[in-house]
Amino acid sequence: MITKMADDSAGDAGYGEIGKVYRGFRNPDPRIARAIADVLGDAETVVNVGAGAGSYEPADRAVTAVEPSASMRALRPAGRPAVDATAEDLPFDDDSFDAAMATFTVHQWPDLARGLSELRRVTTGPVAILTCDPDLVRGFWLYEYAPEVLDTEARRYPSITELAEGLGGEAETIPVPIPKDCADGFNEAYFGRPELLLDPAARQACSAWSFVDKSAHGRFESALERDLADGTWDAGHGHLRQQQAYDGSLVLVVSHPAD
Repeated sequence: MITKMADDSAGDAGYGEIGKVYRGFRNPDPRIARAIADVLGDAETVVNVGAGAGSYEPADRAVTAVEPSASMRALRPAGRPAVDATAEDLPFDDDSFDAAMATFTVHQWPDLARGLSELRRVTTGPVAILTCDPDLVRGFWLYEYAPEVLDTEARRYPSITELAEGLGGEAETIPVPIPKDCADGFNEAYFGRPELLLDPAARQACSAWSFVDKSAHGRFESALERDLADGTWDAGHGHLRQQQAYDGSLVLVVSHPAD
């Protein structure tokens, strides 16, 4: 049986601390939400695994949420509780749901293969996973300033092939453009708003930053502040300020059961 960490962590990240700022920075973006809803098709019942505070749960479906962190469950809206369980041991019968979803969570599952198998076991239709392609993570400008953060992300995110093979069936990968004013504050959401990443709370809301020491945060802040002040950042990346969307590492991996 997969057990949770004693300090209210979920998987490899400490959500006791992350949860303190999560709601202020990690809000669902409606355009990303639409992309998820589209791939869920006409499913009426959906299980959301690693559901966190409830971001991206479609309001027009019957959603059953699963979340192992007590801190994150406490952030959920009233009337939308989550089951205290892990992806690897879902407390549901076979074929209990029309569809399944998992957003920004698979990289934290201790036993990915078992978790993916469980998603498919309890679901009769599509399984949609919002994640980042580790092969694309280092292409973001942040790598120039905090390579250890994106190296961490690239190590943690499972490959697209691993996800597709673990889910089985017929899988496709759908790139998800990141809006310029994205409400969900993961690292790439600040592609054209670099100043916002200077806020320590914004970084705290991104779990990868919790894996690097304070000196890395300090180096990042000093270097980015300098380059913003003297125009270096804008000389290299200023065009991103005018882009309406960014094609980065964000993808939906969607698996349909084989006929």
